[in-house]
Amino acid sequence: MLEKYYRINQATGVSIHVGTDGETIISFCHVQADGSQLQLGKKVSGLRSLEELRKQLLEKSAIALNLAGRGILYKQIEKIDSIDHTNFNKVVPNANFDDFYIQNFVSGDSSFIALVRRGDVDRWLNQLTTMGFYPLMVSLGPFAVANIADQLNFYDGDFSFDGHIIGRDLAGTWTSCKYESSARAAYPVKLVDEKVDEALVVPYAAAFQLILANQINPVKPDVPSVDKEHQKKLSALKLKAQGAVILLAFFVLLLTNYGLFSWLGSANSKLDAQAALNDQNTDSLAKMVDMEKRKETRINLLGWDGGINKSVLIDQVASLMPSGVSISEIDVNPVDPVSSRAQKSIAFFKRQMQIAGNSDQIIPVNEWIARIRSRKWVKNITLESYTIDNEHNTGRFLIKIDY
Repeated sequence: MLEKYYRINQATGVSIHVGTDGETIISFCHVQADGSQLQLGKKVSGLRSLEELRKQLLEKSAIALNLAGRGILYKQIEKIDSIDHTNFNKVVPNANFDDFYIQNFVSGDSSFIALVRRGDVDRWLNQLTTMGFYPLMVSLGPFAVANIADQLNFYDGDFSFDGHIIGRDLAGTWTSCKYESSARAAYPVKLVDEKVDEALVVPYAAAFQLILANQINPVKPDVPSVDKEHQKKLSALKLKAQGAVILLAFFVLLLTNYGLFSWLGSANSKLDAQAALNDQNTDSLAKMVDMEKRKETRINLLGWDGGINKSVLIDQVASLMPSGVSISEIDVNPVDPVSSRAQKSIAFFKRQMQIAGNSDQIIPVNEWIARIRSRKWVKNITLESYTIDNEHNTGRFLIKIDY
């Protein structure tokens, strides 16, 4: 149910083609997920520098980078499932495996290998990062187009676009791939029903891969720094979605409690009326008083604290939360273990809220505490603990609020 919230919902595919003369041509296409549909946003082709690109895109854009042209080696070989130190020299003799990023696109009985020196890719990534963008995936050559082939109006086996010439059999399996700068599509390219510049096919395919990375097999090399950022982004989205579900669950629980206590209050009023009608009967009155006391005791054991709307308090606390802080648990009127042991029955802290969560630094937590303390309903607030979780590289905190 939550899978659609665990993905990146918008991305910009950026293709950089370096010609044999060193000329750089940059095109980009912004794609946004709307439910089960993908919508094309801003798209531009024919830029000549990253500075021109920077002027076109918003800062902090999620980038799916595609590189092609000079410096990238393509090689078609017999199908191979993976490439590592043990078999790399069969693909490129006398080369050092650790010097390259390697992409292996398998189609039918063939593997289409694309290699590029790590330094060339890292240089582009560093420039994009310095400009304020977030590169989250890298792909090489036109091979990512295989994941969007059914969205294009290329129906008859072989097809060409923007210098790329792709050979396919009737089953859609790729049989060849080469580049000729003069090669163009035989007719206007359509992406689903929209005509697009053929130079935007690869940028769209790159963005498509990034958005649907959890549902398809992206054609990409392993670039550890980029893959790490991608997983970090997905983890943050997952945590955010789960946090929203937890808050919703607490709201429903509190709403249910409110309804239950309202019903108990109504029943209590009826009992008061019955007691008033039978005040001449001492035995009956004693029984009614005893019943009232027992019901009040039950209500207190359930944590009734006067009908305070706890969901409003939780919403206020959550609205004051600064960036860099995430909530893992909110407990309203939690169990008091000391009193429970002493009374040999469950006892609750009265008018107390405990919040547990994560923050890489303690400063945002202290800032949050200061904001919460400014609320009139807060009698006292303390940071009970802040510990470093080395395994998850974050800090865990516990805040107590008396209201």
